[in-house]
Amino acid sequence: QADLQTSSQRLNLSASSAAVAELKPDCCIDDVIHHEVKEIGTHILVCAVSYTTQTGEKMYFRKFFKFQVLKPLDVKTKFYNAETDEVFLEAQIQNITTSPMFMEKVSLEPSMMYNVAELNTVDTAGESESTFGARTYLQPMDTRQYLYCLKPKQEFAEKAGVIKGVTVIGKLDIVWKTNLGERGRLQTSQLQRMAPGYGDVRLSLETIPDTVNLEEPFDITCKITNCSERTMDLVLEMCNTNSIHWCGVSGRQLGKLHPSSSLHLALTLLSSVQGLQSVSGLRLTDTFLKRTYEYDDIAQVCVVSSEIKQ
Repeated sequence: QADLQTSSQRLNLSASSAAVAELKPDCCIDDVIHHEVKEIGTHILVCAVSYTTQTGEKMYFRKFFKFQVLKPLDVKTKFYNAETDEVFLEAQIQNITTSPMFMEKVSLEPSMMYNVAELNTVDTAGESESTFGARTYLQPMDTRQYLYCLKPKQEFAEKAGVIKGVTVIGKLDIVWKTNLGERGRLQTSQLQRMAPGYGDVRLSLETIPDTVNLEEPFDITCKITNCSERTMDLVLEMCNTNSIHWCGVSGRQLGKLHPSSSLHLALTLLSSVQGLQSVSGLRLTDTFLKRTYEYDDIAQVCVVSSEIKQ
């Protein structure tokens, strides 16, 4: 009988429990054991043998084989929240063994709330190639960075109140081979991130041009979302800055906005100063609570003279 003792459990590894009728002199019994190691730290292989001598005396002995299981990879993750609901995950994977690894697969299995797009390939002559080249070897102590873009599924993106607080992103699945062809696999626990707080009302930009002409009107589209649990009656005020001037009537009644609902709003503005200018000066007032929400530095736009743009 063969058992494996770890710091948290004891596992029976014996391939077969059938007793051997007779073991002749100078003969042996071979038993091949396969086990996927899932814990790091000290492991003890316990081999126990029970037998009966020719005189009928029952005998028993055990042998212990102690070995250490070291962590093969060091995995670090970082989250980046975009202005939209997209989330970018950067996974840094480092080979902390003493031999090179062949990285067979590194993938992100998203949770039910997200769709994932891998950003680790480039299109060359119509074909997709890995950014790490054809031979994906990871030398000892080398680090490789993988990037993924997660977008909320449509049914979750439409509900502003769903993606709040701590949300589960998914888990990384890493498969590699050593220089002797032995395969290893590592699955992380569920990765979590803290969703950014938007307060009671969220204002985001849906469309905005990159470059505009000096002193010429241009259009933007805003999305206003009620992130609170109460209905709001909103009024929009547009305040000019030193460089940004809003076109239209300030103090517009936007009407009632129910919880987790949103509306799209088209606005027109112009800039009187060249260079990179910040879009600022929007104010939303909830007439029910007499509370005003200020939105500055919503986005940036490059302002050039009309001669340069043409």
